[in-house]
Amino acid sequence: MAAPVLQQPSFLLANLKVDSTTKPLLQRCQELVKVIDEYPAKELHLIFPWLVETVFGSLDGVIVGWNLRFLQARSNEYNIAMDFLDPSGPMMKLVYKLQAEDYKYEIPVSYLPGPVRASIHEGVLPDCPLFHNKLQFPLSGLLSLSLALNPFEFYMFNLASSLITPKNYPPGQLVSASDNAYFVLVDSYLKYFLPTEGNVPPSPFSDSRGSVSAPAPRSPSVPFAGYGIHSTSLLKRHISHQPCVNADPAAQEIWRSETLLQVFVEIWLHHYSLEMYQKLQSPQLALLQYRLSMSSMPCQPLAPPGSGTLHTYQEPFSPTEEHVLVVRLLVKHLHAFSSSLKPEQVSSSPSAHSHASPLEEFKRVVVQRFVQQKLYVFLQHCFGHWPLDASFRAVLETWLSYIQPWRYTGEKTNPLTDQNRSVPDKWASFVQENLLMYTKLFQGFLNRVIRTDLVNVKNALMVFRVAKVFAQPNLTEMIQKGEQLFLEPEHVLHHRQHRVFLTPGHGGSFLSARQPAGTDAVFRVKSHVYGLEGQDCQYKQMFGTELRGAVLKLIQIIAQARQTAKRISDHSAEVASNNSFMSWFGMGSSDLNNTFSGSEGGDETGECFKKTHEFLDRALENLCQIFRLNPGQLSQLMANLGSGQDDINSRQLPDCIQGENGLILTDLGRMQIINGLRRFEIEYQGDPELQPIRSYENAVLVRLLFRISSLVNDRFGNRMEALCSRPDFLGRLGRHYLAGPVAGASGRRKSPVTRRTLERNPQPRLSIRTLASYRTLLLLVMLYVMGALLSVGPLSCTLLILTGGVLYGVLLTLLGDKLKSH
Repeated sequence: MAAPVLQQPSFLLANLKVDSTTKPLLQRCQELVKVIDEYPAKELHLIFPWLVETVFGSLDGVIVGWNLRFLQARSNEYNIAMDFLDPSGPMMKLVYKLQAEDYKYEIPVSYLPGPVRASIHEGVLPDCPLFHNKLQFPLSGLLSLSLALNPFEFYMFNLASSLITPKNYPPGQLVSASDNAYFVLVDSYLKYFLPTEGNVPPSPFSDSRGSVSAPAPRSPSVPFAGYGIHSTSLLKRHISHQPCVNADPAAQEIWRSETLLQVFVEIWLHHYSLEMYQKLQSPQLALLQYRLSMSSMPCQPLAPPGSGTLHTYQEPFSPTEEHVLVVRLLVKHLHAFSSSLKPEQVSSSPSAHSHASPLEEFKRVVVQRFVQQKLYVFLQHCFGHWPLDASFRAVLETWLSYIQPWRYTGEKTNPLTDQNRSVPDKWASFVQENLLMYTKLFQGFLNRVIRTDLVNVKNALMVFRVAKVFAQPNLTEMIQKGEQLFLEPEHVLHHRQHRVFLTPGHGGSFLSARQPAGTDAVFRVKSHVYGLEGQDCQYKQMFGTELRGAVLKLIQIIAQARQTAKRISDHSAEVASNNSFMSWFGMGSSDLNNTFSGSEGGDETGECFKKTHEFLDRALENLCQIFRLNPGQLSQLMANLGSGQDDINSRQLPDCIQGENGLILTDLGRMQIINGLRRFEIEYQGDPELQPIRSYENAVLVRLLFRISSLVNDRFGNRMEALCSRPDFLGRLGRHYLAGPVAGASGRRKSPVTRRTLERNPQPRLSIRTLASYRTLLLLVMLYVMGALLSVGPLSCTLLILTGGVLYGVLLTLLGDKLKSH
């Protein structure tokens, strides 16, 4: 029954609200357990929405809740929260207690994912059973629409939404995505409601319905008015055709598994453009009709060419790294859940399916029917919008987990032999029915990796991971076979028997939409590609000429990055061996103008660059194995680089062109900088007196000496200029001391601003900044100490130092004149 709009005040709710602000979590949970056990459903119904909001936070993010994402296993409240929210704990007991009474709770449509919300506001009901027969139409109009969900759906909706709802958490809190309470709680719910062994445990309370309400077969373009008729769920409709269904308890309980998965998929993966969403909801039938010319299919109006492709605007949604890691957890568990199917049920024969339990049927189709489409578009969105940094690893591992279902079969393998283990032939159909997951996303990865810094060890590791996965024996052949099936000419299909491909929008269901026995692999591959990419897709072969050229370019970039990493590693080892205690005083290597790092992070060491070299080496081997590059081709690519090319490139500018205002980088030049292949010489090119204070200089002395030299230069500037303009020996000696070379005045190409600065005639000036250097100060202290040991007074020692400096200048001036004469 629907919840009344005007409710009597609940004294129980008022007391619980007061306790929530005054009592610790342990005491609150103990009292809630007593309340759930002792109070009737009528009273519990009033506190349920508040309790869910208290645990998971509000849907608008104002109320934070229990901070499950920040609760770590080492905290005191972790075990308390996990025991209370356990799938068989007090909270779920409350959910089942209310479920038996058929209460409803409203969720505003404004809190649904963007594409779903926009579709509903446009009058198109989404094709997911989660939204059917649940819309509430208020008198205020469509803007205040809401969904009436049963207690189980309401609870799971709030659990899933708390992951993506922005919240104002206290500053300084860090999220550990792998062991926080939220991550572990989701994992426990997946294992409980999608078990790999046995059935879903039954509800402790009787549920008179036994299933959730779901839509009648329809076309996705039919407006709301046609959806007021009650119908059984997609899952229940399939179960109703099984003999003796009431004898199987799982038939009455499996709806929870379906609902849990639908909620997680809809909330976590439904973030892309509205056009893309509507295309995914449209029947694959219409997409296939354009290509396959299947006259026996029900007639549907064809979409105009170019509509419903992936080239549409994207929803402004950026998933977090934690969000992606939870999606990966879902993918891994679904593979394990699907792989736990009994061997006799894996067969596609109708006789095998006729005796299968509902849970076994659910396992057989769960990945393809529930996850494939939305995960594909979700990953494409991440591949195209994720920053070019090492945090992409979460997206990468999610993708690699999906395309390797054989890793989650539960079979124990030897880690030593697992590297060379061939992909079993039974997975060929999975590869074919997920062809775009392998080929299109691999192309997206290529587009990313050529723009990333491969000298960085984390980026190099990602390249190695992808190359290692695709180099698994037998996988390349499966992908090639799938491409061959897709590229089979369409006229070849005309002689085949006609067949009907039912979709949920045409009377099928997620469990009943299996292929007839006569459906061949060609039909499956084409339906997969056209269903995801649209009827006008231009498929690029993974092993075609165009992609092969991109791979050869990547191999060149990898080879150059290997050389760069090796050079930096050798340089780091050399610097480390030359460093000493005296480096603090500036006596060590202080390569200020020519410091260079080929990575995005500042924590790289020589050991990291050695790992980079190792990862890129193995990635090269795997890429050559995948695309069958013989040693001769690889040697030719390496020869094109040249053995000394890297050293030459390190001294050259990146590729650029001369513009009106100076140098302009080309695309090649940007790639060279990103991968550390070439660089601009970064050095100070202004007034040496005004350059930043160095770490080996005393800041107070630098400022004091600058003021003294400025006063001298201002007062005696004309005399110094006259002295330096003399052609005799005194003029040359004055130029040596007073007109030092301008920093960076070399023959390198510079920006126009610097060039104009250098064209100005530098004035003679006195510079005593070198006295502020710790190196100079240490040398002076040592000289004075030596003078004291030799019984030389401070004044005499100062005169000797000044005399030595003058004689040193005279000697250099004389030698300079002789060198010029020669």
